[in-house]
Amino acid sequence: MAPESNGLQSFFEDVVTHCFRAHTPVEDPELTGYVAGLLAHFSATEQLYPLQNAEGQPVRSLGLMLMASDPVHGRASSFDEERKMRKHIGDFALFSTGMYPESTHRYAEDATFTELVRTGKESYYIVSQFDLFEYAKEAALFAKLTEQFDTCRYGLTKVSETLNQMNGPKLLM
Repeated sequence: MAPESNGLQSFFEDVVTHCFRAHTPVEDPELTGYVAGLLAHFSATEQLYPLQNAEGQPVRSLGLMLMASDPVHGRASSFDEERKMRKHIGDFALFSTGMYPESTHRYAEDATFTELVRTGKESYYIVSQFDLFEYAKEAALFAKLTEQFDTCRYGLTKVSETLNQMNGPKLLM
């Protein structure tokens, strides 16, 4: 995930690294860096729902996001587009279930917490299978995100608690 802002990225890297070290067995700078980048990326609320319906409104339905990601029957015009959409779905699921587990119904109108977790893992797994050419280097990271999804989600709940205690940035509040 590309840094959205060096200052914000650095802040989130510090908080994520601290919380993950204190509360999870994850000590992988690549993984914590990705999660920090995810927070920086989603600090711009328009990044949560990049897909739009025919009326130009953001698609908030997990089911519609999944249908759109289908390269055969959906809006994904290629397997590269499918990967991009699935990566977003995985990121969206990790972010919403980690930072706001009590409010997942607000972020994905038609999905339960359990469905978001399952779909997040599945989406990261699909992204990890794109392991050729320009995606070969990132494939292992997405395999780790698949395996460590629950741990990263738990770590994000600790990040959310820490930010609330610090009176830190209010993401999507």
